[in-house]
Amino acid sequence: MSIGKGLVALAACAALGVTALSTSPASASVSQGVIFGSGTITDDWGDEGPLWEGGRYQISNAVGLWQYVLWAEGAIEQNGTTYDYADIDCDFGPNTTYATKRLQGRWGVEADGAVGSQTFSIADNHLRGSTGEVTYFGRARAVTFVRSSGGAYRFENPEAGVGSNWWETALYDPFATCFVPGG
Repeated sequence: MSIGKGLVALAACAALGVTALSTSPASASVSQGVIFGSGTITDDWGDEGPLWEGGRYQISNAVGLWQYVLWAEGAIEQNGTTYDYADIDCDFGPNTTYATKRLQGRWGVEADGAVGSQTFSIADNHLRGSTGEVTYFGRARAVTFVRSSGGAYRFENPEAGVGSNWWETALYDPFATCFVPGG
């Protein structure tokens, strides 16, 4: 085999390998790196997660989006009060775990404190809207998210405050959190 034919064969094999590696599994959102949706809004999050205290994405903007859900639902936190806006810090710590367990109990799913496909699937049933503005209707309040034309979900940066118009992408990246630089 000549060098030219060998390089062509090698390139073809490499291309097939890249294609095989880039094929997304059915539960692809974590591998996409962002909380993602397409098509019908009320089935956007059923393939998301998992998020939990001590997990790989414990500190991430994906957690920030989940904490907005807890706030919208008026979930109960460790001290017995409702989960409030100040609790949205993109860190899935003990308070978020406790509030998640309480919400899961209210929703009738296993109250393990981990947010996986079953919990996210119930949450996405509360979404209304379309590409662009999406509203989550919780028991305590409604929260606005943005679903980009590419499918990525965004939420308002909690540290900048409501009405700041500083939006964060709900990434599963532990180095991209919802804190305002220099804040």
